[in-house]
Amino acid sequence: MPAQGKHRRSQSTSLRRGLVAVTAGGAVLALPVIGATSAFAAPAPQQAVAPASVSAQVNSAVQAAPAQHSVAAGETLSKIAREYSVSGGWEKLYEGNRKIVGENPDLIRPGIKLTLGTKAAKASPSAARGAEADRADRSERINAAPVAKAAPAAEKAVTYTNDLDGWIKESLAVMAEQGIPGTYEGIHRNIMRESSGNPAAINNWDSNAVKGTPSKGLLQVIDPTFQAYHVPGTSTDSYDPVANITAACNYAADRYGSIDNVFGAY
Repeated sequence: MPAQGKHRRSQSTSLRRGLVAVTAGGAVLALPVIGATSAFAAPAPQQAVAPASVSAQVNSAVQAAPAQHSVAAGETLSKIAREYSVSGGWEKLYEGNRKIVGENPDLIRPGIKLTLGTKAAKASPSAARGAEADRADRSERINAAPVAKAAPAAEKAVTYTNDLDGWIKESLAVMAEQGIPGTYEGIHRNIMRESSGNPAAINNWDSNAVKGTPSKGLLQVIDPTFQAYHVPGTSTDSYDPVANITAACNYAADRYGSIDNVFGAY
């Protein structure tokens, strides 16, 4: 039978405790010292790391800051929504800026500032659409003719009611496009004084009528004035409500600064 071998028990780590004297201002302090028979590497100092929640809060604050875009001539809500990857498209952009844009989303005035929303603030046009789509947009901006800058056909066309309210709103849309000043209240106030809202009204008794140029329509415009201040794109019939309002407002802007400044015969 083979001789029984001796097996050495693995040495366990033992701690030695001792005392060391430390002089502090003349006093002797006995402090325990802990030693180990096996060496251990001292743990590396940990670097201070900002809690994830703090970083998230900072990023959230940056992302939450709403971005703004200053409208340039020829831009549309659809085009701006594409460039900034606005979630919900032009409809969402219009909904958030309705008070600034007005009732007609097809007509946005250059210089107004649109709030784009939190997602748009951190979005990049090239990252959202890809390089190819971004190149297409750049090409569109460079090569597009003025007609091509109109609202895309896919957008819902704005319709106006065939009544005084609709005529005034349609005229305001044309005026905004042509840069003619005036407000709904100013137009409505003068219409009610001049014709009581009757587009077929005509004055056959004043000095203009005696000269053969009676005042006609909602804002009682004589034919020479209508022809001189007629706005392209509207009817050439002076009785046409929209054409009559727009021409009268164009005349009032030239003579008084705005139809809003007219409070009597003009």
